[in-house]
Amino acid sequence: MRQKPIRVLVADDSALMRELITSMLSSDPGIEVVGAVPDPIVAREKIKQLNPDVLTLDVEMPRMDGISFLEKLMALRPMPVVMISSLTQEGADATLRALEIGAVDFIAKPAMNLQSGLLAKQGEIIAKVKAASRAHVRRWTPETAESGAALKRPPNYSSTEKVVVIGASTGGVEALHHVILQMPSDSPAILITQHMPEQFTASFARRLNSAAQIRVSEASDGERVLPGHAYIAPGDRHLRLNRSGANYVCGVKGTERVSGHCPSVDVLFHSAAESAGKNAIGVILTGMGKDGADGLLAMRQSGARTLGQDEPSCVVYGMPKAAHDAGAVEAEVPLARVAQEILNLSAAGGKRAVRI
Repeated sequence: MRQKPIRVLVADDSALMRELITSMLSSDPGIEVVGAVPDPIVAREKIKQLNPDVLTLDVEMPRMDGISFLEKLMALRPMPVVMISSLTQEGADATLRALEIGAVDFIAKPAMNLQSGLLAKQGEIIAKVKAASRAHVRRWTPETAESGAALKRPPNYSSTEKVVVIGASTGGVEALHHVILQMPSDSPAILITQHMPEQFTASFARRLNSAAQIRVSEASDGERVLPGHAYIAPGDRHLRLNRSGANYVCGVKGTERVSGHCPSVDVLFHSAAESAGKNAIGVILTGMGKDGADGLLAMRQSGARTLGQDEPSCVVYGMPKAAHDAGAVEAEVPLARVAQEILNLSAAGGKRAVRI
């Protein structure tokens, strides 16, 4: 039986963008663009009238900006949203805010040669809209993540013995925001690979750092890895955990795509297996595809502890599923429990508090 096409509403103040996005999405027989509107006010009425499966939403629009509209939409009628943003500092900040609110993913408009640049991304745009149609979206409320003070430090807890590596993709901005804001100031060192363009990762690190109890920064090559710190892979280079004598350091090199991505979660996880072995904790969060599955399996085989985000709490249960199916995941836990489980596993002989 043939499945019904994914119904998409396009909201963009640019007539050219509406035409381009409509044309690209309509080229796929599995997608039907049911409308294209110039601003959020019209979009609101069309959502009520047409009941689309996915909304593409421009960040910058007249009458009401995209972020204000998204807040209202995700609070009152949650639905999968893919943001359209510019590759600017302002565009990055607004897009990250949208992802924190609950937008599933985003498409970055090329700074030059808009038409040819977007056409080059046609496959990626179609894939993101299809993934969004399957995403688990939740109602948004303007509440921040729990304070790290609410977490319980287990007996024999130590922040110096373990190093944590985390990989995420689609839905990862919201998930990492939740996890990192819960980590106490004496948490183990954390290295993060989140699939994101290079123009966005520095902004992402700054946003997390402004709210977290730990220090969050974009990783630099040769930087010493310290407890109470989190290091985010730059958007155009791979992040590795390396050894330098008795210390761990960040390795930030290489621009080739691995497992389809740069930065790649597999690269980070394989380096943790090699450099830290049983002293590492690997965590794979929500994301599309299978990047990280091989690396997390290598970590588990090296004696590391491994966690995967469970399906109900994932925006897209792709990467965690691939890792689980490969036998790489020791336990699956809800997003709300990830930070606590990291602390539990950081204790000497640490045990999970959750059994699967």
